[in-house]
Amino acid sequence: MRNSHYRGNVSIMSNVYSKLTSQGQISVPAKIRRKLGLHAGSTLEWEEDGERVVVRRAGRFSSEDIHKTLFEQRPKAHSIDEMKEGVRRYIRARYARR
Repeated sequence: MRNSHYRGNVSIMSNVYSKLTSQGQISVPAKIRRKLGLHAGSTLEWEEDGERVVVRRAGRFSSEDIHKTLFEQRPKAHSIDEMKEGVRRYIRARYARR
């Protein structure tokens, strides 16, 4: 019996390879880019796991980043509804047709 670890809802992919350039750059294969939803400018997160390195798409923003963007000065704690309304206002202002 093979020793395997549960990885969630991830299908097993055949090995996919990339070459490292002399400048330390790699190309992410199209199959992987599609699976992770990567595009130009996406950030990848690298994590050591014993003898392996795990690469995954990095989260874009923390809840603290969102809070700082929505509420400029150091405010009191806000409710979920206030946070959602702040997100709506920010998105409307950011993506309003100009």
